[in-house]
Amino acid sequence: MAATALPRPLAGVLAAVAVSLTGTRVSAIAVPWFVLVTTGSPVWTGVVAFAEMAPYVVVKLMAGPLLDRIGPRRVSLAGDVVSAGAAGAIALLHALSLLPLGVLAALVAVIGAARGPGDLAKSIMVPEAADLGRVPLERATGLMGVVERLAQLVGPIAGGAMVAALGAPAGLAVSAVCFALGSVVVAWALPHGMGRRAAAPSTQEDGPDGYWRRFGQGWAFLRGQPLLLVLIGTVAVTNLLDAAFAQVLGPVWAEESGSGPAIWGLSRGFMGLTAIGGGLVAAALAHRLRRRPVFFAAFLVAGPPQYLILAVDGVPVWAVLAVFGVGGFCGGFLNPILGAVTYERVPRDLLGRVGALQTSLAFSGIPVAGVLAGAAVAAAGLAPVLVACGVVYGLTTTLAGLHPAARDMDRLRGQGPRASDAVPAGGT
Repeated sequence: MAATALPRPLAGVLAAVAVSLTGTRVSAIAVPWFVLVTTGSPVWTGVVAFAEMAPYVVVKLMAGPLLDRIGPRRVSLAGDVVSAGAAGAIALLHALSLLPLGVLAALVAVIGAARGPGDLAKSIMVPEAADLGRVPLERATGLMGVVERLAQLVGPIAGGAMVAALGAPAGLAVSAVCFALGSVVVAWALPHGMGRRAAAPSTQEDGPDGYWRRFGQGWAFLRGQPLLLVLIGTVAVTNLLDAAFAQVLGPVWAEESGSGPAIWGLSRGFMGLTAIGGGLVAAALAHRLRRRPVFFAAFLVAGPPQYLILAVDGVPVWAVLAVFGVGGFCGGFLNPILGAVTYERVPRDLLGRVGALQTSLAFSGIPVAGVLAGAAVAAAGLAPVLVACGVVYGLTTTLAGLHPAARDMDRLRGQGPRASDAVPAGGT
């Protein structure tokens, strides 16, 4: 389906995701490099990454009931506005020489706290947009994956080039503009009435008791979904490893090898380019493929080789690009399948609550990933840590693919959530 033929609801959501994620990808290059070159410490680089990702996970975890209560559109708008203000403040304070590490950590914490619910709000508007535009769910999630990979392409290349030419604060200024543009897209491009709360709650659900009742409903539903729990556990481990790779291991490799931020950004961007191709193939063919073998095979190719290639001393840039390129293409199949499985199994009125729990648990290791990676590199050196991460990545995805619950990935396909999956309104 050509981009110009997309219905307005889905096009609006995808555009908002694209600009916001591009800002996130730029800052993912700018912030670690700024801390690394300022302090020379991979540990401090990990600490600042923790300051951003801990609020991201915690606030997203707790935001689900409120998101269902007030609607994803408002949450998305607020998240982008706050993120833009905090990113702009970092760039401004650095220009005024008023940016000690403590202030930087506090501002990236604000960005993380705002991005958590904001990202979730955009993602749970996808099935609504697909319904309004009469787009098959797997195609909508495939296009969502393409948009995410496009941001992975544009953001790191732009961020790496800008950091190399103008310094890290310039990259953060671009991030602020992207976050602000995301709020404009949500406000003006989405149809009137889209992104409202899923269902009007009863009067007894107002206030603290109602919040915790809705929160408990999300937990109760998720506990009864073995497949979702297996996928969450798998993604939690691989997300931790990927975050360590992006936040600390990759930047340290770029510095120690002499490649610099531009080559690191180019490598990540090239991976994003090939992932776009993989995502487009997934959008076109996902409904014809068996999910389990495709999903776990793609995970094995997309993950471990990245770590192992950087562990090779003196590896040429072309070899890094080749491995990242193949991994990116295979990785383009992952999020479309994950999204389709989730949207099929979770009732719409629980998407905020369950989505918050699901993504927060999957992201639970990210806040400590940079700290652990920095400490591990300081203790053992870069190459042994890269090899260990690659081995753990491969074992995790292999064991998950063999789990009995993974056989359910192709059941209920295209049927949407079952009525029996809904949690009674009276509580858990």
